[in-house]
Amino acid sequence: MLPRSFPPAPGWSADGHRIKAPLEYSRGLEKTWIYGALRVRDGKELTRCAASRNSKGYIALLNDIEVDNPKGDLFVITDNLTSHLSAETNAWLAEHPRIHQIFIPKGACWLNLQEGWWRLFRRDALAGQSFANPTEIDQARSVATAQLNARAKPWVWGRPPKSPRHRRHLFCYRI
Repeated sequence: MLPRSFPPAPGWSADGHRIKAPLEYSRGLEKTWIYGALRVRDGKELTRCAASRNSKGYIALLNDIEVDNPKGDLFVITDNLTSHLSAETNAWLAEHPRIHQIFIPKGACWLNLQEGWWRLFRRDALAGQSFANPTEIDQARSVATAQLNARAKPWVWGRPPKSPRHRRHLFCYRI
């Protein structure tokens, strides 16, 4: 193989590999947590920031979900985080009977479609960034959520159906 006589294209390393944006980011001295809820039907996301990850922040997210979806029963599929199981959360849910909380099995995070959305969000809002304070994180959260919601489409768990061309290869005889 002959050595390259010209520089690589932007975004490519000298050895021919695509350069990826690092997923590390820093929060600064203060921490903030981002809560999110994915509406699978249309792919829209609701996000909010909170100073800590506790029942109050989760209940605030549930309030946002309820306001954003004024009609019908709501089924919130969630993981087994302590704030999702707390007495405070259960008391709030008892006062709001149209919200039903369903837990995914422990150790089965791939069943949670929200996790795929978080991957896109981290790439768009947080990758390679350094934030000085929670206000900057909240601004990045707001911008990234708006951009992802602008191109949102329904989320489907699993692989897309195979094309008709795939079936043609099944019945093609080669000699």
